Amino acid sequence: MKTNTQNQVSELKNRPEQLSTASKTQLPKLDFALRQRNRQMPTKNLLQLLQTEAPEFRRVAHVVGQWVWIQFQKKQPQGVTSTLSQFGFHWNKRRQLWQHPCGFFTSQRADYDPRRRYGSHVPQTN
Repeated sequence: MKTNTQNQVSELKNRPEQLSTASKTQLPKLDFALRQRNRQMPTKNLLQLLQTEAPEFRRVAHVVGQWVWIQFQKKQPQGVTSTLSQFGFHWNKRRQLWQHPCGFFTSQRADYDPRRRYGSHVPQTN
């Protein structure tokens, strides 16, 4: 059965139009060369960088062995994740936290909890 209905003008947009017209704040592009240099940074230097550039991250940082871990209770805005990535952190999906290798890279993931093996502490502020 055919119906003769008038085309209604809808203000709804399809998904690509929604994404392209959404008001997004432009995040700065990552400088991958700087990110790579930051990943080589020793623990002490990284903590100093966090203290001067992002003290809010320094307050929640934990040192686990030679690495620095940052964990939040809730998902953070994209600006926070972009900043952490620029500092050289990467997201660990299994542990649900941000990790910085501080120049100590491994070829395979740990099948143990590094906090138990190496200890974990909140670094003192200088």
